[in-house]
Amino acid sequence: MSEQQRAGFEADPATVHPVARVLLGVAGAGLIAVGVVLLVLPGPGMLLLLAGMVLVARAVPAFARYVEPVRVKAMQGVEASVASGWRIAGSVLAGLGLIAAGVVAVLVPSLPLAGWATGAGLVLSGLILLGLLAWSHRRVYGPR
Repeated sequence: MSEQQRAGFEADPATVHPVARVLLGVAGAGLIAVGVVLLVLPGPGMLLLLAGMVLVARAVPAFARYVEPVRVKAMQGVEASVASGWRIAGSVLAGLGLIAAGVVAVLVPSLPLAGWATGAGLVLSGLILLGLLAWSHRRVYGPR
């Protein structure tokens, strides 16, 4: 990786305040943990893993060398997610289904585990899925 590419992932330790380094490290570690969990569960695991690794690399410059391989894998996943119309349609239906399930969970509190917290989580998950799908499509196919 060239110095110019690496500059986007790591920060000069002298320019980053120690408190900011700790906060970046903690936030990055949290995103990495969630990303690892979402590698086996449905969700944008690789993208969260990448985001966490970039934050940790800003706090710990030596960590930057591990970011590029994960970025390559994450971008391969982004391309695969919008590779065909069927995948896009399935993802859109899943996102809309999550939003609908969230609305039902809020409006029908007699359902098991229903309530505003569950409903809000489902709606947020659906919106994140649709947002990431739109971002992936725009990244792969360009703006229209």
